[in-house]
Amino acid sequence: MRQRAPAILIAIAVLALVGWYVAFTKGVVDELRRETRISGQMYARIYRTLGDTADAAGTSALFDLSRHIIEMGVPVIVTDETGRPTAAANLPFDVASIDDPRVREYLRELDRANPPVEERGSVTVHFGLTPVVDQMRTIPVLQVVVLGLLLGLAFWLLIARERAGREQVWAGMAREAAHQLGTPLSSLSGWIEVLKDRGGDPVLEQALDHMATDLERLERVAHRFERIGRPPRMEVIDVGAIVVRIAEYFRARVPSLAHPITLETELAAPGPLTVHGDSVLLEWVVEALAKNAIDALAGRGGTIHLLVAPLPEGGVKVRVADNGPGVPRDLRTRVFDPGFSTKQRGWGIGLSLARRIVEETHRGKLQLVPGGGGAVFDVILPA
Repeated sequence: MRQRAPAILIAIAVLALVGWYVAFTKGVVDELRRETRISGQMYARIYRTLGDTADAAGTSALFDLSRHIIEMGVPVIVTDETGRPTAAANLPFDVASIDDPRVREYLRELDRANPPVEERGSVTVHFGLTPVVDQMRTIPVLQVVVLGLLLGLAFWLLIARERAGREQVWAGMAREAAHQLGTPLSSLSGWIEVLKDRGGDPVLEQALDHMATDLERLERVAHRFERIGRPPRMEVIDVGAIVVRIAEYFRARVPSLAHPITLETELAAPGPLTVHGDSVLLEWVVEALAKNAIDALAGRGGTIHLLVAPLPEGGVKVRVADNGPGVPRDLRTRVFDPGFSTKQRGWGIGLSLARRIVEETHRGKLQLVPGGGGAVFDVILPA
C-alpha cells in the first residue's frame, strides 16, 4: 500500500484538477451567455434610440449603455485631460475617494491590458478585461499542470512496473536457491549425526557442535530466502532473545587471539523486550549490523556493544555500536543506498535491505547515529 501511495495521490490530484476544470468551464460558459445577453440588450437599446426623436433619447441611451458595461464587469477608470481620475467602476478593491493612490496604480495596470481610448480635449477611458477573459488566461497553465501530472504518473508507473518485475525475478531466484540448498543441508545434517555416533574425541565433539550450529544458521538463511517476496509473519517476539542468540553465535567465531574482537550484550530492562514483528526478518537485520561491525574491526580488533532497551513511548531500541574507524562524514548519507559499499568485495545490499525491513515492514526506523569513535546504528521498533 505504501508503494502505491504516490500513484494514488497523483490520481486523486489529477481527478481533482479535471473536476475543477469541468466546473470552471461550465462557469465560463455561463458567464459568456450572460455577457451575450447584455450585448444583445445594448444593441437593442441602440436601435431603439435611433428610432426615438425625443431630445433626451440619446442621453438616456448613453446612461443605459454605461450601466450595461458596468454589469459586464469590465473594470473602467475615466480620467480628465490632466490625467486625474474622475470616475471608476468595477475596481478590484473598495475606495472611499476617487483620489485614492491605488486608483492611479491600477490605472497603469489597465493600460498594460488594453490601450486607453482617448477623446481629444475631453476624457480618456482606461479599461481592462472582463472577469471571464481574465479567468481564461489560467486555462493554459492548468492544462500544462494536468499534462505534467499525467506524464509524471505515466513515468512513475513505468518505473514501478520495471522495479516490480526486477523484484519478482530476484524473489523467484532467492526462493529457488533456498529450495536447492535444502538437499545438501539435509545431507550434511545426516553426516553430522553419523560422526557424533562415532565420536569420543573431545575436539571432534566440539567441532561437531560448532558444525551443527553453523548448519542451523545455514538453514535459517535458506529459510529467509524462501520468505523473500512473501508477506511477513507478524507476531509478538522477544527482541532481547534474538540479540543474545546472534551475539552468542558470532562470539564463538570472531578472532580471539590476534586482534581479538569482543561482543558485549546489554539488556536494559528485566524480562522480555517484545514487539510485534517478524522474527526471521528482524534477526536478519541484527545479523547484518553485527556482521558489518565485525568487518569494520577485522585486522585491528575492538569491541562491539549490542544494547536492547525499552522506549518511553513503547517499543524497543536496538543499538549496535563498535569502536572501529566509523563511517566517514562524506559517506554518511550514502550508507543505506542500494549497491553502495566501502568493502572491496561488498554487494552493498545489507544496510539497504535492513532499512527496508525495519521501515517498510515494521514501521520503524533504522538510522546511523552521528558522532565519532566508531559506527553506531539504532533500530527503533514500535510496539
